[in-house]
Amino acid sequence: MSVTVRIPTTLRPLASGASEVVVTAGTVQEVIAALDAVHPGFQNRLIDESGKLHHYVNVFVDDEDARFTEGLATAVLDGQVMAIVPAVAGG
Repeated sequence: MSVTVRIPTTLRPLASGASEVVVTAGTVQEVIAALDAVHPGFQNRLIDESGKLHHYVNVFVDDEDARFTEGLATAVLDGQVMAIVPAVAGG
């Protein structure tokens, strides 16, 4: 299944400057692993030591926040878009 991953500006250096990368995977976790296989470094930047998404990373599959669906097990269907969105804090 081809999935388009939207890469935020802060992570684009890991993807050779690309704003989008297409990978083949079926879940959010598989998308991250596939992304890391092609562009090493994504896994460490997105997944914490306990195997969960870092608290400062949001992942959306077709505008649905993966934290409110199945987390890393959220299905990503052929043709869907997964967006990686770093959390922004202000003050």
